[in-house]
Amino acid sequence: MENNIKEKVVVITGASSGFGKISAEHLSNLGATVVLGARSTDKIEKISEEINSKGGKSLAVTTDVTKVEQVKNLVDSAINKFGKIDVLLNNAGLMPLSPLEYLKVEDWNRCIDVNIKGVLYGIAAALPYMKEQKFGQIISVSSVAGHTIRPGGAIYSASKYAVRVISEALRQEVKPYNIRTAVISPGAVETNLPNSVTATDISKNIHEYYSKHAISVDSFARCLEFIINQPEDMDVNEILFRPTIQQL
Repeated sequence: MENNIKEKVVVITGASSGFGKISAEHLSNLGATVVLGARSTDKIEKISEEINSKGGKSLAVTTDVTKVEQVKNLVDSAINKFGKIDVLLNNAGLMPLSPLEYLKVEDWNRCIDVNIKGVLYGIAAALPYMKEQKFGQIISVSSVAGHTIRPGGAIYSASKYAVRVISEALRQEVKPYNIRTAVISPGAVETNLPNSVTATDISKNIHEYYSKHAISVDSFARCLEFIINQPEDMDVNEILFRPTIQQL
């Protein structure tokens, strides 16, 4: 297959670890320019420096996706530095699992702010530029939990269902501008996502589950590569993947 990733400018939120970090490194190896956004300035600057030292092109921009002005600055910085934005990867996310009876209201609010508002802020930042360019791709990370609901997952599943709903509505709305949209819904993959579970008993179970079932994080990068690498007349809208052993 032809490399349709080379020289594309890809903006990534949540780029300091996990899906974001592996995506930045993988896409850079394929010739993309990557713009990294995350709250952890030191981490994204280190990743960016490593990419640049290997001959890639990268920029790190401190970004909290719950702050609309910071997400706008992330995308504006990409435009100012590289002149365009080909892909936005809305990756930043939390997984604060707990039964509703635990009344973890702060977790609920944080999940909504990061998983839903963060995606909307990314769209708000990138869409005006993509409309003007008449091209672009907005890829958002959902989850297997965005397709099914389990006890303890009400808020997390709701947020990930919302990502799918937002992306599908966006897909229908942006047809006049030649913009593509996609959602990637991973199952158990080796990231630090389980660390965002604050309920002690649930956290223990989730960490045990991931230690037994989770697959390598590069599985996500391969899915992302497939989506971005398609020709402009092909719009891959969703990939749902999980470990072969995973039942849920």
